[in-house]
Amino acid sequence: MKVAVRTLCEFAARHGDLDFRYTPAPSSEEGIAGHRAIQARRGYGYKSEYLLTGECLGLELSGRADGYKPHRGRLEEIKTHRGDLSRIRDHQRALHRAQLRAYGALLCRQENLATLELALVYYDTGRDKETPVTETATAVELWQELEGLCDQFRAWAEQEDHHREQRDARLTDLRFPFPEFRPRQRQLAETVYKNSRQGGTLLLEAPTGLGKTLGTLFPSLMALPAAGQDRLYYLTCRNTARQLAVDAIERLRTAQDNPGHWPLRTLELVSKDDACEHPDKACHGESCPLAKGFFDRLPDARAEAAQTGATLTRDVLARIAAGHGICPYFLAQEMARWSDVVIGDVNRMFDQSALLHGLVRQNQWRAAVLVDEAHNLVDRGRGMYSVRLDQQRLLRIRKTAPRVLKAHLDRTARAWQGVVRDHGDAGDTPVFLDGLPSALVGSLLGLASGLTDFLADNPPDLVLQELLFESVAFMKLADTFGDHSLCEFRRTGRGRASLTIQNLVPADFLRERFAAAASVLLFSATLSPGGYYRDLLGLPDDSRFTSLPSPFTAAQLQVRFTPRISTRRAHREASAQPIAHLIAGQFRERPGHYLAFFSSFSYLKTVSDALAREAPEIPQRAQQPGMSPQQRAAFLDGFRGPDASVAFAVLGGVFSEGIDLPGDQLIGAFVATLGLPPFDAWHEILKARLQQRFGAGYDYTYLIPGLQKVAQAAGRVIRTPEDEGVIWLIDDRFLRPEVRNRLPGWWFEAPALDVPSTTD
Repeated sequence: MKVAVRTLCEFAARHGDLDFRYTPAPSSEEGIAGHRAIQARRGYGYKSEYLLTGECLGLELSGRADGYKPHRGRLEEIKTHRGDLSRIRDHQRALHRAQLRAYGALLCRQENLATLELALVYYDTGRDKETPVTETATAVELWQELEGLCDQFRAWAEQEDHHREQRDARLTDLRFPFPEFRPRQRQLAETVYKNSRQGGTLLLEAPTGLGKTLGTLFPSLMALPAAGQDRLYYLTCRNTARQLAVDAIERLRTAQDNPGHWPLRTLELVSKDDACEHPDKACHGESCPLAKGFFDRLPDARAEAAQTGATLTRDVLARIAAGHGICPYFLAQEMARWSDVVIGDVNRMFDQSALLHGLVRQNQWRAAVLVDEAHNLVDRGRGMYSVRLDQQRLLRIRKTAPRVLKAHLDRTARAWQGVVRDHGDAGDTPVFLDGLPSALVGSLLGLASGLTDFLADNPPDLVLQELLFESVAFMKLADTFGDHSLCEFRRTGRGRASLTIQNLVPADFLRERFAAAASVLLFSATLSPGGYYRDLLGLPDDSRFTSLPSPFTAAQLQVRFTPRISTRRAHREASAQPIAHLIAGQFRERPGHYLAFFSSFSYLKTVSDALAREAPEIPQRAQQPGMSPQQRAAFLDGFRGPDASVAFAVLGGVFSEGIDLPGDQLIGAFVATLGLPPFDAWHEILKARLQQRFGAGYDYTYLIPGLQKVAQAAGRVIRTPEDEGVIWLIDDRFLRPEVRNRLPGWWFEAPALDVPSTTD
């Protein structure tokens, strides 16, 4: 079995408590730069990223040591950090030393050395300071230690090799769980399988009703052994979609022969908030009982989880973790190393500290990545690389903070005052800065170090932790600030300023994530045009776009236009009565359940009130801001009852995508907006940046995102081949060729019904 040295050490050399107290860590870019800075200082003959390989007790080991000086017989491992070196935890130091000594054993065997100087070099990126920890060891003792690690790992490795053989054999003959595919679903599966086998990157527009979850998982799993892929990551932008994937895996399992022996280890990754048993405690052994002795009890819990056979959902992992007295969240993090399929949020692969991306890079895995509802990834990616700094939080904490933090808080408060003096005259109008305020960014380093020291030595303080997280997140993005992002300053009152790094082009951050995958499939019902996603997500130049034919026909859907109604901001008040008249006429013509989408809650209420006056007998209800899960469920339950009604909702909100209302649960939709973002200063800057980069500023900023929301909302109407319904596109601009041509083509296979209202 091939094993990375770091993976070996993480498996066998970690002991004691889990300890995730808060140490400001360099960004990945800072870490790389720190390594290069030290390597550049070492002079002639120094070998950087020195490849080491060897076999020990049947394991094929490999790794790259950070540096080797042959003439001195000195091997170096560089670890970057920020702030006080003493804050690096004991379990981390032990892991670092074990990794260095494992590299030393391989080097001595590879170069036939009898002794070796080992240097663990800790480099403070903020202070440009090296702190070496050196020792000398013999080849014999280093090899004995390596054999000890490999002996602990060997039984697990043999088990994993056997598991891989069984898994690949079962997946090669995987049986589809239904007697036949849905219409077009076979074409979907064939397209996905071919992309996985070829190691491609595919944008796949697959219309609603194809059964995309099962239609992508099934062929991707079949392709794993054929493509020599190690892992499959099914990533979602919504929690509800994650459950659909878990259910699909279970359906596949039960459809196979001998489902009780199912050699496919599947893990559901949930957020820390959802998994944590003690949210009021910090993640270290002195605070949380489930962190005390975590690594000592982990092997037995890991072994049980690996053999359970069931999907490792939150509930299953919680039960296993409770039996061993360890943290279920960090047990899930560990099982991400040993699971064949991981189902989780897109941030697990794409954000700044993505677990799955790190594992792929560390172990050089060939991973297949599937992204469901991928049209959301542009906005999600922007969110992952955006951060807001809040003056009010700092000032509130400053009043009651411990004295030891006063100097750091005062310095940061003065830096905030400088920013306000320079930019605060605009009131609450946002100000877009050419760069980041250097004094404020500089003050955050000292503040973060001070907060880290305090939190390490004192009981948990959630308020101070939040300030630390905010400061560190801002510093990390400040290190990579460029034309892919924008700095926005706002001031809504005295002491109420904010500074936000807003990402505009996530491609600059996501490109590396996509490049690490062996194959990529991004799929959704709305992914046109492919070039938009290819550009903004940073997909490889050879990525492909495919749009599968819809299983539905235009005969199922009446698409109606309103050539004399405008929903532009200046015309919204005047449009309310004509829209209400149109809704009332449609409802009287065919009573049933309808959804009416508007650009804002204000516009929604205006038309809702107009409908109440026009047709008080028509039942109606409306989405409210900030609805709880229970309120959202009650809103959807209204579609399943026998009483017809009109439900009002906001376009782009929780009811405009991701809900399934087949048959008579929804027979029509009114979309009273093009969904265009506001024409404000922020979007105009975005338009200018995208025009400069891609030559498509207006389309990429306004038209494509807006019409994507329209298509998603209207797509709620036809969910099965038996459904029939009507879509009213309420705005004269829908008839423009450049707009109409971007709507789903199957809507217009037959002549559309251009039926103006009598009061348009």
